[in-house]
Amino acid sequence: MAGANTQHDSAPMSGGKIALLVIGALAALCGLAMTAGGSVLVWAHATQRDSAGFYTAPTEHFATSTYALTSQLDLGGAPGEQDWTIAHPLGTLRVRATGGADPLFVGIAPKADVDRWLTGVSYERVIGANFGPLRTRSAVVSGQSPATSPEGQTFWVASASGRGTQTLLWRSEGGDWAVVVMNSDGRPGVSTDVAVGAKTGVLLPIGVGLGAFGLFLLAGAAAALFFALRHQVSSPVAVGATGPPAAPGVYPARLDGHLDPTSSRWLWLVKWVLVIPHFVALFFLWLALSVLTVVAGFAILFTGRYPRSIFDFNVGVMRWTWRVSFYALGAFGTDRYPPFSLRPEPGYPADFTVDYPEHLSRGLVLVKWWLLALPHYLVVAVFAGGWGFGWTGGWRIGGGGGLIALLVLVAAVVLAFSGRYPESIFDFVMGMNRWSYRVLAYVALMRDEYPPFRLDNGGLDPGSIPAGPPLPPPAPPAPPDRTGELVESST
Repeated sequence: MAGANTQHDSAPMSGGKIALLVIGALAALCGLAMTAGGSVLVWAHATQRDSAGFYTAPTEHFATSTYALTSQLDLGGAPGEQDWTIAHPLGTLRVRATGGADPLFVGIAPKADVDRWLTGVSYERVIGANFGPLRTRSAVVSGQSPATSPEGQTFWVASASGRGTQTLLWRSEGGDWAVVVMNSDGRPGVSTDVAVGAKTGVLLPIGVGLGAFGLFLLAGAAAALFFALRHQVSSPVAVGATGPPAAPGVYPARLDGHLDPTSSRWLWLVKWVLVIPHFVALFFLWLALSVLTVVAGFAILFTGRYPRSIFDFNVGVMRWTWRVSFYALGAFGTDRYPPFSLRPEPGYPADFTVDYPEHLSRGLVLVKWWLLALPHYLVVAVFAGGWGFGWTGGWRIGGGGGLIALLVLVAAVVLAFSGRYPESIFDFVMGMNRWSYRVLAYVALMRDEYPPFRLDNGGLDPGSIPAGPPLPPPAPPAPPDRTGELVESST
């Protein structure tokens, strides 16, 4: 019965094909980014220009009790110099400022001249304007001296003043510039609505060029991925030949780790340095995995099957990652250096495998990796930690380690002073890692079975526990006792 059901095992992927796969994935990511960026620029050229041909940002209201509003423009190089920048980085710049009944002044000048002129004067520097999720950010520069009239200064390269709406036009140049809006007579208290626009002829060519080059990269990426993944299926191998069938309720993604009882007391201090080559390799492999998971998602959506060659590669990357984690940072479970390999290594004390599904739901592929997995994401965030970003007066990125890292550190300290790795901590850490990798297999679209909310502590996964030794064949039945019959017959 062991060979009744068969599945195809993939032939080992060579180093050259792995490199080709990574190159294809990187090319796909760059191609997608360039194509998207070029499309946005072409869309902006077609829809975001006004009747005069200016690309204009939304009008923003500014009000300050200081003497002036300023904003910096860094266009590279120095005014009047020809360097690597183009001659007119922004094309023609247009600044429209609308004030109240008092005359308003708008001017552009070299930043160094404006800074000298406003030394000792209180003014407000606009750092970032309101755009999409970004809010206007500004900083008030303290000072007490009243500002002199801006119209009497000679360093302005372009200016406009008067009542009502003032429009400034300036053909941009490289250098550090400052835009200044203030009352014409230099009095404090500025209130104005400002709209900034630019007219340039390079946006459309840049957009078309980016899009064309992005499509070229995508075509090259498709060819590289095709040649890397073809001919990866070998002859059928019996499913039951390698072990007993999984018990009911066992999840089809299995993570194992065998604790090394002779681990060094102090090697864990430098393991994170020793695995830097692995981190470099895994960085590129995970980029490839991300791209291939998207490809597999589309394949599942249209065919209901996960391409086997992609499946085996992705499982191999996860297996490699788990070996490195088991050696350093995620368990400190062994001192044996992890192999640079995607394939199963029976001699290594850590392994991860996922049963290949013959069919997957087409509908679940759209929701399981984000909506259905949300409860597990919260749990795994506690186990493994994570990173995120948000807005609190400015973009902030934060994060930290989780419970796994904390307990592994505790176990390492105990190992250093006692020479023993606490097995209870190891079992608990393995359970949390097992939970996390089951979720990883699920959100990577490899299985439709929902991951269980349980740890399954211990080094061996319930689905990996080997069967016991075969029972001896039953003894043949003893011949019937006919002693009584003989006695009766003789009588």
